Amino acid sequence: MEGMKRHKIGLFSAIMLALNSLIGSGWLFGSGSAAKIAGPAAILSWILGAVIIIAIALTYVELGAMFPESGGMSRYAQYSHGSLLGFVAAWANWISLVTLVPMEAVAAVQYMSSWPWSWANWTKNFIKDGNITFAGLGVVFIFMCIFTMINFWSVKIMTQFTNLISIFKILLPTLTIVVLICSGFHAQNFGSNVHEFMPYGTRSIFEATSVSGIIMSYDAFQTVINMGGELKNPRKNIVRGVLISMIITAAIYIMLQVTFIGAVEPSTLAKVGWHGIDFTSPFADLAIILGINWLVILLYLDAFVSPFGTGVAFVATASRALAAMTHTRHLPKWLGRLNQKYLIPRYAMIADLILAVILVSLFRNWNLLATVITASTLIAYLTGPVTVMTLRKVKPNLDRPFKPRYMPYLAPIAFILTSLSIYWSMWPTTIQVILVIALGLPIYFYYEIHYQHSNLKEQLRSCWWMIVYLIFMSIMSYVGSDGFGGQNWIKYPFDFVVIAVASLGFYYWGIKTGLRKIDLYIEKDSKKIKLP
Repeated sequence: MEGMKRHKIGLFSAIMLALNSLIGSGWLFGSGSAAKIAGPAAILSWILGAVIIIAIALTYVELGAMFPESGGMSRYAQYSHGSLLGFVAAWANWISLVTLVPMEAVAAVQYMSSWPWSWANWTKNFIKDGNITFAGLGVVFIFMCIFTMINFWSVKIMTQFTNLISIFKILLPTLTIVVLICSGFHAQNFGSNVHEFMPYGTRSIFEATSVSGIIMSYDAFQTVINMGGELKNPRKNIVRGVLISMIITAAIYIMLQVTFIGAVEPSTLAKVGWHGIDFTSPFADLAIILGINWLVILLYLDAFVSPFGTGVAFVATASRALAAMTHTRHLPKWLGRLNQKYLIPRYAMIADLILAVILVSLFRNWNLLATVITASTLIAYLTGPVTVMTLRKVKPNLDRPFKPRYMPYLAPIAFILTSLSIYWSMWPTTIQVILVIALGLPIYFYYEIHYQHSNLKEQLRSCWWMIVYLIFMSIMSYVGSDGFGGQNWIKYPFDFVVIAVASLGFYYWGIKTGLRKIDLYIEKDSKKIKLP
């Protein structure tokens, strides 16, 4: 039947969908937050963030091209290390994706609260002391319901919406860059020596990378991979979609940071320094100071468009990640059930919406949500470098449309960079996120004991490296340098050296403890998705 045919997404739509996810509230707040932490050196934070995420993305691109399936990133670790590690990685990734939805709604409401017009005074009570109020929560809930409804009826409606929104989301940051540079660019803000360019030292560069939402802003490359089952020619378009969207996004974010630093009045910096720069709506506040009223209006409009577009895209991604987790048979099957007409996971969308409401009721701050997302995402991403090399070792003959020769060198570097980024999330966020991830384990063991009856000893053998790793990172976060929230027992930069060396050990331990043989269920899947 015609109604049963799944709408396939082309390369252009895939790139637009990725850009729609990548260019969200991060561009509205990230530049201001990063400059406050690191000063002009925040530019290096954006470059570093792009390098880290692209390194991670390349490991997942190889996996995504091998297994082009909806919600694929929730399943790859199972392929190499069994269901326990697969569940931990999928659970961490799903938590981060669901948290992104309320965060985008919070971003829109935060910009609303700073509307400068007298008729909009009623919006000012949406935020108090940086947190969403009870009144603001009501608006956040409405926005999240709209995000879900746009996805609820079909992929076609969602992609048409995102194509339109994505073009606007690319044009407005570009216009903001051009207008602010032309209206008043102060080159002296970048300093005339290393100390002025890097006023708070090298450590602030790494802190800004995680804490100000930079890693989170680049995170959405997985949108293309998780939609792999709905792409035309997925084995080529996954590679193209991820790389093209990441390069465009990195260029926009880096230029936005350059623009923000150059647009701040030197007289203001002389009084309060970069630590004293505290704009509620960074680019809109700069446009108000410069008297560019038409740009102010466009920026406040984009404060709806960018979070709306990203929120819609992440409802799609999160629901497919949750639905894919049911294939491991450690969650109720009905969560993965597809609507018979549109073939989309509606039950998963509803479950995600309920959890998003709970999360935003507990965490009512954009920066806090961004840091939690960063840490949980990175923990999930740890499995990518290990999985891609384990599968090369166990199944070297699997069809790999994307198989770069440099992967044996890139994978351990990506693992070390990911570990350092988790550490930069700072104590106590690191331990809080690890505990949230641990909450999923009782669900896993309930289904494993009652329904699966598989070899738990084998599952634990392949997962011990991750369990010990998380304990190690919790301890390092606590005893590490005080610049990252620790007790300063291991001072900067020696804490980086300890983490890098230990991470390399965990990386090789992870590869060594991979499954000796891919199970029959996965063998069947891999054959099913092979090209004829």
